[in-house]
Amino acid sequence: MSNTGSSGLFGHPKGLMTLFFSEMWERFCYYGMRVLLTLYLVKSLMKGDADAALIYGAYTGLVYAAPILGGRMADKYLGYRNAVVLGAVLMAIGEFLILGGTDQFLLIGMGALILGNGYFKANISTIVGKLYEDGDPRRDSGFTIFYIGINIGALLATTVVAFVGETYGFQYGFGLAGIGMLLGLFIFYFGRQNYSAAPGLGVTAEGKEVMFAGLNKATVVAIASLLVIPLAYYLIMNNSWLDYILLGLFIYISISLIRAGVNADTENKSSIWKDRMIALIIFMIINVVFWACFEQAGTSLTLFADRNVDRMIGGWEMPASMTQFFNPFFIIVFGSLFSIMWVKLAERGRNPSIPMKFALGILQLGLGFLVTLVGLQFVNESFQVPLLTLFFLYLLHTTGELFLSPIGLSMVTKLSPKNIAGTAMGAWFLSFAIANYLGGKIASLTGGHGEEGVELTASEGLDKYMDVFSTIGMVLIGMAILIALLNKPIKKLMHGVE
Repeated sequence: MSNTGSSGLFGHPKGLMTLFFSEMWERFCYYGMRVLLTLYLVKSLMKGDADAALIYGAYTGLVYAAPILGGRMADKYLGYRNAVVLGAVLMAIGEFLILGGTDQFLLIGMGALILGNGYFKANISTIVGKLYEDGDPRRDSGFTIFYIGINIGALLATTVVAFVGETYGFQYGFGLAGIGMLLGLFIFYFGRQNYSAAPGLGVTAEGKEVMFAGLNKATVVAIASLLVIPLAYYLIMNNSWLDYILLGLFIYISISLIRAGVNADTENKSSIWKDRMIALIIFMIINVVFWACFEQAGTSLTLFADRNVDRMIGGWEMPASMTQFFNPFFIIVFGSLFSIMWVKLAERGRNPSIPMKFALGILQLGLGFLVTLVGLQFVNESFQVPLLTLFFLYLLHTTGELFLSPIGLSMVTKLSPKNIAGTAMGAWFLSFAIANYLGGKIASLTGGHGEEGVELTASEGLDKYMDVFSTIGMVLIGMAILIALLNKPIKKLMHGVE
């Protein structure tokens, strides 16, 4: 049964919809900034393609690394509700700082967004998991509904914010994204009674301990965490340091998870938690591969749309950034169907295992990139492929995502011991951090425009995009086959988690 009753949508806890709308507006804020970022860097701040891709990759990588800190601080000191509120405030401030219009204001705003997302993202997902008791069959469905909220926010960002930003000026798009975050904060705070029965919301016992000057540990931690903002500024500017930092974090978090699994086995006199942590680490690696390629949407695929895609619809030319709307649009169209499908397949005993879902997701992602080769057969005299190329590419990317991403969030809450729920969720987002950073490096391979005065012709640019996208597609298909072959060994490590 649920911790908070079943009076909400489709028999789910009523707190789910409060969290749904809070997350929706937070994603409007995040994707509103992200949808414009690459074009803002290239067209307003005059960065070359490769530099813009590496800045984008460093920023988005740090955005997803920050939940390691945010999840840990919520577990130990702040509590989940307080962490989410602090994160929302910082994200709104970050968006409004970008309106300064210079490199410096952008980087400071990025730092605030990174820290704010770290507090918000891991902990609102953790609260969703805590609305359900262990073994509640509605959990996967609940996370999928929550995931639809994420994508409604992303759809609004990639249509409204993208259009406003490219049509009237980037500053108006960034400002609109900040207003969205304030709406999310309002909904989360004033709807707090709806999810109040979920455990771990308030300041922890350790967080209430006085540290110095009458301040408790939770307050000191919140203030000290602001140092992340100048650190993020430095790391974005010197992004090669992230090669070592992210690798070190991955090794550290992997050891920490396995140690937590061993301790849980000792306490419970079992032998399952260490294996489950190993399985979680394997899924983290698979997740890195998927999202490093998927996240080309905000970099190489957006610049590809800007230069080599015919975006005319009647007499109107779709802004290049708006092509990113296909993904959240398809999520909303297919998300509910997938949610129902998993339940029906489970009832019939035909639900694919989690490793097979991951394999099928990566297969579809790879096929999506290969769609560009089909589009190449219909290239026009301006070396532009039809807009339908991106339509079908994002369709396959989205169905692949639905096989993997909402299932991944639910899987983390089921594989991890309860006392490290926030830390495990933070570890899961570390895999997104590494993926986004690697995604920037992959996108830089398609560069050439604006690098040291070099400008590729439309024909040369198209050839380069086709070479990189087709290589990505073939590598992903090979990876999908490998995961399918390892299905049974990975399932064994999961000890019955479905």
